[in-house]
Amino acid sequence: MSENVESSIKEMIVERLFLDVAPDDIGDEDHLMEKYDIDSVRLFEIVIGIEEVFGVVIDEADFDVEVFKDVKSIAEYVRTKQAR
Repeated sequence: MSENVESSIKEMIVERLFLDVAPDDIGDEDHLMEKYDIDSVRLFEIVIGIEEVFGVVIDEADFDVEVFKDVKSIAEYVRTKQAR
């Protein structure tokens, strides 16, 4: 199950941001903003994608750029939200 969350996040990021990279080539701890030049607009696309793919709501109060720095931290956040 845990690998599926990471894989789903990687696929969603590549699809939504039209990245020229295979989802499997994104490392779980790659710094997304630095390595893939993700700005605030593209980060918002990731937030919306997470809400749609995983059925979670990311409240403004919850929003922290650190959560979205890499796939590993996004996956941990998603699991926490789904457990509630």
